[in-house]
Amino acid sequence: MKTGKLWNIFCRVIDNYGDIGVCWRLASGLAVRGQRVRLWIDEPGALSWMAPQAPDGVEVRPWTQPLPIEGLELGDIVLEAFGCDLPPEFIAAYAGKIAASGEKGLWLNLEYLSAEGFVARNHGLPSPVMSGPGKGMTKYFYYPGFTPATGGLLREPDLMARQAGFDRSAWLAQRGLAFQGERLISLFCYEPPALGALLAQLATGPAPSRLLVTPGRAAAAVRACINGQNTGQAADERLGSLQISYLPELDQRDFDHLLWACDLNFVRGEDSLVRAIWANKPLVWQIYPQADDAHHDKLEAFLDLLEATPSLRAFHAVWNGIAQDALPAIELAPWQQTVATARQRLLAQDDLVTQIIGFARINR
Repeated sequence: MKTGKLWNIFCRVIDNYGDIGVCWRLASGLAVRGQRVRLWIDEPGALSWMAPQAPDGVEVRPWTQPLPIEGLELGDIVLEAFGCDLPPEFIAAYAGKIAASGEKGLWLNLEYLSAEGFVARNHGLPSPVMSGPGKGMTKYFYYPGFTPATGGLLREPDLMARQAGFDRSAWLAQRGLAFQGERLISLFCYEPPALGALLAQLATGPAPSRLLVTPGRAAAAVRACINGQNTGQAADERLGSLQISYLPELDQRDFDHLLWACDLNFVRGEDSLVRAIWANKPLVWQIYPQADDAHHDKLEAFLDLLEATPSLRAFHAVWNGIAQDALPAIELAPWQQTVATARQRLLAQDDLVTQIIGFARINR
């Protein structure tokens, strides 16, 4: 039986399921460490394929309007993910409970991941709530990050052990992928400007490659490049030295397995970036594009932290549409060393769940 604090985590599915992926990992990590979690999601259906099995201690509830709070155990800690604006009726009830009990509540806002300098400066700062139903309370901004001065990265306690015991050949066979020793590359992306150039580079390369394409936008983008339009549903396609295999939806564990199985991983967003770092394989990141190009600085900050080689920097610039040059050649060996060095440094830091429990213990 769970005896820890009760956390209410609120999450809105904006797009691409990255937010819900982070929140599910956080909720699961808290539960594994003895906490109780109530996860409020406005689109809980995505969990049916992303995380079909809930660990003990995690309760998923639909985030409806208004929120049904009559008779609800309000819990100890409230966390809003990525500034999702909590239901006013819940905040009013929670603030009333805190005032009546004389306890010190805790309201956290989990921010987006970045390697930029402002993260360390702003992590953990209090922000008094000046208006609305939570007036008089204090909200704390919690920043995940890559340095000891930030909130850390999500990492399960058993992750390294699971990875050490992973059998690549067996997993590929279970997925119906007849592995013949070719270079394996995973593709989880939006619509990168250089996707056509990548396909051409792999198709004309001297060694055989197999591209394992995730469903959704990545698969649509590849088919659009090949067919000239978003059509075609073949399970496999071949372009010269390149074989393309389209994957079904993968839950979070199998997505880790995909990254572990491949020799190079193309990832997007934030959750998959962290998983690619833990996979300890060369990676290329497509950052979520922003209209004001603010993502350019965010990408540069990450590459600085990674201590990326010139070729890896150049590849990222073209892949993300920042530079209009020809797509550089893939250089697996130096890219691998870059990731391995950064991963070792990050493994020496406490993970996000360990840190956020400690933060709650101090500030509540």
